[in-house]
Amino acid sequence: MASRTWWKIGGEAEHFVEPKNLSELKEAYLKALKENIKVTMLGGGTNVLVSDQGIQGLVISTNQLNHLSVVTEGDRLVLNAETGVAKSELVKEFLKRKLDPALFLCGLPGEVGGGFVMNAGVSDKVTPREFCEIVTSVEILKPSGELKSFKSEELHWSYRHTSGWEPGIVYKVKMEWPLNENPNVMSLVRAATRNRLERQPLNQPSCGSTFKNPGEGKFAGALIEQCGLKGFQIGQAQVSPKHANFIVNLGGARAQDVHSVIEHVRKTVFEKFGIELQKEVRYLGEWDL
Repeated sequence: MASRTWWKIGGEAEHFVEPKNLSELKEAYLKALKENIKVTMLGGGTNVLVSDQGIQGLVISTNQLNHLSVVTEGDRLVLNAETGVAKSELVKEFLKRKLDPALFLCGLPGEVGGGFVMNAGVSDKVTPREFCEIVTSVEILKPSGELKSFKSEELHWSYRHTSGWEPGIVYKVKMEWPLNENPNVMSLVRAATRNRLERQPLNQPSCGSTFKNPGEGKFAGALIEQCGLKGFQIGQAQVSPKHANFIVNLGGARAQDVHSVIEHVRKTVFEKFGIELQKEVRYLGEWDL
């Protein structure tokens, strides 16, 4: 699984499939359920840590479910994206029309499905800044084999989490935004991209932000830095000297190394500030924690 994650870490999948359409997705999912095989969904691999022991059961990759349709309906741009569409493809469509969602999306790696599930967003004070502001509906492949649609208002949106659609698999996400041009959006996207390149270790394997910001104007990276943890290292896993909320793989990190760094950071921040950092990264596979 190391080749499938941004951290470049992870053991083998017991079974692996990469469906190219809804029919193949449905066949793999329902067969696994019928045979009582555990199913793990894998999108762009940006915010996941796969165990060194690998993943038991079936891993379904959404990379090939990447069809995107874009239409104009009245004064709104409407995008219907399969779960595996890269967020960068959304950026292109919004930028073509000089629309504001391009700004927050340009800072988000990975695919649409993962962005929906975790209500992905940025800490910058921009509008929109989270998926909940652009999503109007979602199609879920249910364990019954039914494809069920949920409107945005039927879901429960919170910070880095979306619920109310489970159980099932995210198949397609519908997004909309008014066709109100912002002539400055291209320059803002360029500036934001430059800023991220300067502040974040984007040239090293990581999962992006490791921890959620605790709120009340506090930022995980700043708290970790104030604890003097920049550069802290176990094995080949290191708290980035560039941005403390990134844990980078220096070349041969194991998942256990990353986990150990994560737990040391959480313990240190709690001891100093009384704040318990919550992980943004999802653990996949077999763990002895």
